[in-house]
Amino acid sequence: MPYRGAGGTRGGEGSFLLGIIMMIAGGYLLLRGIMVRPQFGLGNQMYSIGGFPVTTGLVLVPFAFGVGMIFYNSRNWLGWLLSGGSVIALVVGVIASINFTLVRMSAFDLLMILILLVGGIGLFLRSLWSR
Repeated sequence: MPYRGAGGTRGGEGSFLLGIIMMIAGGYLLLRGIMVRPQFGLGNQMYSIGGFPVTTGLVLVPFAFGVGMIFYNSRNWLGWLLSGGSVIALVVGVIASINFTLVRMSAFDLLMILILLVGGIGLFLRSLWSR
């Protein structure tokens, strides 16, 4: 049986490894250059239902009622619905309130990140096709 390299093709192991290393380095530097700033708080508006602002603290009210209903009767489907819906709304609101910004970097830093990331993807994909 003939020896097969990266992607089942002849050769390409060097391009494959170099591409993987470049992708990892570029992805690491890109993710390292992103600043995550949450704006979560009990008074921040998450949603607006019919013009009425729903804050993150207001989502906890049905959650509390749902938990109380579950402790009173664990088979109460309305309690489970209130609790589960409130947790889902809270998680979605927290994720939606996150701001992503790039940290201050020079044009050289940004070009190096893009060259490593996109060049690594190109080398990786080239190693998977036969010549």
